[in-house]
Amino acid sequence: MTKTERDTPRGSPLGQNWPDEEMKGLFSIYVSANRPKLLAAAGFLVVAIAAIDWTTKPYLSIGFLYLFPIILVGGFLSRARIIGAAFVCAFLQEAFSNLPGNEATVRLIFSSTGFIGTGLLVSELIRNRRTALKHVDELTKEINLRHDAEEQMQILVESSPAAIVTIDATGTILLANHAAQQLFAPDAYTLSGQKIISYLPALQTAVESRPSRSFRTTLQCKGQRSTGDAFLAGVWFSTYTTISGPRLAAVVVDLSEDLRDREDLSLDYLLKNSRILVSAVAHEVRNLCGAALVVQKNLSRFVELRDNKDFQALTTLIQSLERISAMGLQSSPTDTSASVELMSVLDELRVLIEGVYQESGIEIRWELHDPLPLVRADRHGLIQVFLNLARNSRRAMEAAGSKQLYVNTCVEGETVVIRFEDTGTGVSAPDDLFRPFQPGANSTGLGLYVSRAIMRSFGGDLLYVPRTQGCCFAVIVPSVPTADGALNA
Repeated sequence: MTKTERDTPRGSPLGQNWPDEEMKGLFSIYVSANRPKLLAAAGFLVVAIAAIDWTTKPYLSIGFLYLFPIILVGGFLSRARIIGAAFVCAFLQEAFSNLPGNEATVRLIFSSTGFIGTGLLVSELIRNRRTALKHVDELTKEINLRHDAEEQMQILVESSPAAIVTIDATGTILLANHAAQQLFAPDAYTLSGQKIISYLPALQTAVESRPSRSFRTTLQCKGQRSTGDAFLAGVWFSTYTTISGPRLAAVVVDLSEDLRDREDLSLDYLLKNSRILVSAVAHEVRNLCGAALVVQKNLSRFVELRDNKDFQALTTLIQSLERISAMGLQSSPTDTSASVELMSVLDELRVLIEGVYQESGIEIRWELHDPLPLVRADRHGLIQVFLNLARNSRRAMEAAGSKQLYVNTCVEGETVVIRFEDTGTGVSAPDDLFRPFQPGANSTGLGLYVSRAIMRSFGGDLLYVPRTQGCCFAVIVPSVPTADGALNA
């Protein structure tokens, strides 16, 4: 910004921030405040010129001076009034002249034409000037608005916690905010003027491809800091065209911590689900071993089998299996439950399933009690349970005539109950719902068994609620009490 631009405020030509009428008054006398004065001055001039013409007749005629009052009033009178004033001035000019009648008539015509032309010319010039000033005002306002928008955008870019960079067609960084500097080169030189290939090679490839049209997309790729440390970068970028050539703008965030958290969470759930599945298998093995032991004891009554080595080996095998199946699996040493906002979990579920349900022609009706208290649970465990129940309902309604799923919540005592009720085929054997490896179930038949085990791991439960039509499951989650013992609502 130059010194002149800094010293003069914005808002008007020459940078001055004057009121409109005051600004226009610097360049024109035809402002509304001056109109009475101009009209009085024009009248005074007409009277003065007429008086001089009358007193000097027939020695001197100054009728041509009537042009001045015409010029004074031509800037604000209408065309009809300008023509009327011109005729009056032309008549006064000839009224005090000593010309013969024929000559006076000719001069009256020419004088009227000249006065009218002068008045209309002044009127048109002033009208065009006002139009130009109005256009200048509009341009000034647009420039000011654009300047303000650019300032706000610059503040937004600089204060953004995400790294923002712009790149030219050669891969040179043109602009980088403070977050970008901290992400790529916190202790090094400025990023502007550097090549993006040193930090995000994928963006170098994108900008060199020079697509025929602008596009927007996202990607996850390897990023590198000036120290040589690598990280997982999440990039949202778009290309655009300027006078200087194609450009690329990108927003970059470090996803390394999210990746570690996601992998740790996946491992925790893998271990938790593995313990649940092993418990289910151990339960079934224990049942088989119990039946085998009964048969073994009955066969041991036969004397000829007591000393049989094969029978003794079978007995040892059955007893070993029973001991293995009877070993209780230790629970996880870390408690993953915490205070969870249930409405946000249900909002996430809504995003996950609504699109799939709409494609299947299933209507979801959400009847959610708002506000809901905080609950003691594991957020990702709840999502797993909700998704399993929703998928079961969708499979149950594939052949149903009416396809509707009702999801409702209510507070019951010190718990929050979330019910999933569908209009599907229902359940033929409710007593076997939560048994693992049940015959006739999809896959291994472990979905409901694992879901109930997850709920019970943080003090909740999963129950089947009998219905005359369709199926209903109730997810029970304990509420988090407040400091005074009341439920947190």
